[in-house]
Amino acid sequence: MADGPTAPEELSGTTLPHNVEAEQALLGALLVNNDVYDRVAAILRPGHFFDPVHARIYEVAGERIKKNALATPVTLKAFFEEDAGLAELGGPAYLVRLAGAAISLFAARDYAQLIYDLAIRRDLILIGQGIAEKAMRVDLDSEPKDQIVAAEQELYQLGEQGKVDKGFVTFRRAVTEAVNVANAAYLRDGGLAGISTGLADIDKWLGGLHNSDLLILAGRPSMGKTALATNIAYNIARNYKRGIRPDGSEGAIEGGVVGFYSLEMSSEQLAARILSEASRVPSEQIRRGDMTEEEMRRFIQAARDLENCPLFIDDTPALPISTIAARARRLKRQHGLDALFIDYLQLARPASSRSEGRVQEVSEITQGLKAIAKELNVPVIALSQLSRQVESREDKRPQLSDLRESGSIEQDADVVMFVFREEYYHERLEPPQNDPKYVDWQTKMSDLHGKAECIIGKQRHGPVGTVRLAFEGAFTRFSNLVRPYQAGSDIDFG
Repeated sequence: MADGPTAPEELSGTTLPHNVEAEQALLGALLVNNDVYDRVAAILRPGHFFDPVHARIYEVAGERIKKNALATPVTLKAFFEEDAGLAELGGPAYLVRLAGAAISLFAARDYAQLIYDLAIRRDLILIGQGIAEKAMRVDLDSEPKDQIVAAEQELYQLGEQGKVDKGFVTFRRAVTEAVNVANAAYLRDGGLAGISTGLADIDKWLGGLHNSDLLILAGRPSMGKTALATNIAYNIARNYKRGIRPDGSEGAIEGGVVGFYSLEMSSEQLAARILSEASRVPSEQIRRGDMTEEEMRRFIQAARDLENCPLFIDDTPALPISTIAARARRLKRQHGLDALFIDYLQLARPASSRSEGRVQEVSEITQGLKAIAKELNVPVIALSQLSRQVESREDKRPQLSDLRESGSIEQDADVVMFVFREEYYHERLEPPQNDPKYVDWQTKMSDLHGKAECIIGKQRHGPVGTVRLAFEGAFTRFSNLVRPYQAGSDIDFG
């Protein structure tokens, strides 16, 4: 919606919804008591007025008030001496009549909300008209699917209007909000400000997954990055509880609704991985149907438990970033959305096909993912491949420079994490059993077995370091690693 004045318009012979009397009453109150402007400026702009003369009066009055100057019929008269629209309404005398129709200070916000709501209705009508006109035109440069994405974006942006900045708040209110955040973190049993990943050590380093953050989870093939992503997504969805948040809004108070773009695997394959983890039945046995009666019971029970799990999977391949954003908006509008996963970002496509090289394409994708995180106010976790230069080093632990097209990914991400399993590489160095080095290899293999590392290479708001995890390859499952001093305890680290 434009900030400037809008003229009265008609659609198919029907006047667009408006209320001139409400506009007159609000402007009258503003001219009598300039404090009204502070109450309504957060939601009302000149473009929300139906009558263009009213829009100009509100705009001029607002500019004077922002400069600490008085806005009354007398002070505004000079600005409208030659205004043709105001002349049709009676000239400067109309300003005096407006002041005579003033409402009370306390009713001003209600009138402003009414004017705003009517403006939104007019915009909805005009958007619908625009959609119809574009659909009528057969244009090679405008595919129907592109028109749908553009229409969804317009509607989402319209729906997000009115969510304004809070401006200054008292220290007392700021302290209250800080206490509410701390209380919410305390109730999560992990001292977290963000959404728990279900993995205690990662939560300690990250403080959970934070809204509007872009997190990159990278690794070489077979390191388990998809497994770790699905584990975290499943943990968030499994723990979903809805209620009243500390700020008074309704939504997830624990866990959350998860959207998962699986650009590489089908939804059935992804579901099988999650069922393998939940039922603790090896994924290859699930694929073959080779299960004992007990394993089959666990598998069916896990499937029943997960039926209502708020985990939504989209396995459409090679999605453009604009479509990823549009579908995420739709998911949030229809079901809610608390975390978004993309597996993996190199399989997504930029919004335009005019990108100059692969580096530019990846830059558009990562910028688009960060924009989605900020627009929807959810953490976005995107998986990324690493370049082959990792394999040429003796120490194969990944680092930031190993990211493919690393410049844009590293720059746009708030957090970069690498999945690394030394066991995978050491297993391939097995010497013959009669080799003197075999015993040393076997000892180290035993020490590395079932262990993995999540290396935090970048964290915009926290430390970097290495988180050690347990990995059960049969179930593609990451879990908290039991330390030697915890062995034998009755604590569940799963």
